[in-house]
This record gives sequence, C-alpha cells and structure tokens, in this order.
Amino acid sequence: MNSLNDNVELAVGSDPHAVPEAALIWARATAVRDRRPEPATGDDKIPGIQRRLRLEGAKLLLARRNGKCVGFTLFAPREESLEIFYLAVDPDSWGSSVASALLVWAENHAHSMCRASLELWVINDNARALGVYARAGFVDAGQVKRDETSGQIERRLVKQI
Repeated sequence: MNSLNDNVELAVGSDPHAVPEAALIWARATAVRDRRPEPATGDDKIPGIQRRLRLEGAKLLLARRNGKCVGFTLFAPREESLEIFYLAVDPDSWGSSVASALLVWAENHAHSMCRASLELWVINDNARALGVYARAGFVDAGQVKRDETSGQIERRLVKQI
C-alpha cells in the first residue's frame, strides 16, 4: 500500500467490495461529467470492470481516503505496453491529485514489468481527462474509434516510459 498526502492510500483491490466501489465511482464521475443525475449504484458498470479483470495480469488499483474509495484505475499488460482501461475519480475528489497518483503507480508498475509505454483510449470530448493525461505526459497517437457500447468517439493516447 502506498500513502499519498492528504491521507490517500493506494492498494490493489482484491476484496469483494473493490469492484462495486470502483463501479460506483465510475458511474458518479460519468454522471457529473455528462450533467446527468447521479446514480444510486454503479451496477451497470460492474460487467465492464469484471470483463477487463479477466485479462491476464489485470489489476484494479484503488485510492482510498479515510477508508473511503475515492478513485481507481484498471490496467493490464500488453506485449510492449501497459494498457489503462479505466481511470476514474469520485467527483468530490476531483482536483486533489488522485488521478495523477494513480497514473504514477501505473507507470511504475509498467516500468517494473519492462513495458516501454502506457496507452489508453479516452472519450474525445472529455476535456478534464484529456488535461490530466496531457499533464502526465501522454500524447495523441493519431488514432480514433467509436466505442461500441456508448457510441462516443475515443482517441488513443500513449506515454513512452
């Protein structure tokens, strides 16, 4: 477990509550970003998280403050990179460096696995996320696609490490 300033701790989520906690954060962050009512649960996000966790070497990393989950990332190794599938921070913790800390941990993990880069897909009009990734050193890879589930346009970002 790693400790950050402001009483935030990072740990690989392995307990039974990790997936539902991450799903609720993802659902809340998406609702706030899209200016929709906040959901009571993140149940609709659980299948996506579980699907990615079945990938070989996948890890769910949780950020907690005072025992409460405030952010997460989910990633898995690829042949030459570590792919980040999800990164979300509870809206109440936006701007508190939780996303940056999760990205640093993922980068360190990629480095320990001898991966040359981090990669991810981000919704093309998600200005908040694009700013976080740019500050962390990610660059546009020049690839776009339409997400099969949401129909939104996504852009591929890469960070060489």
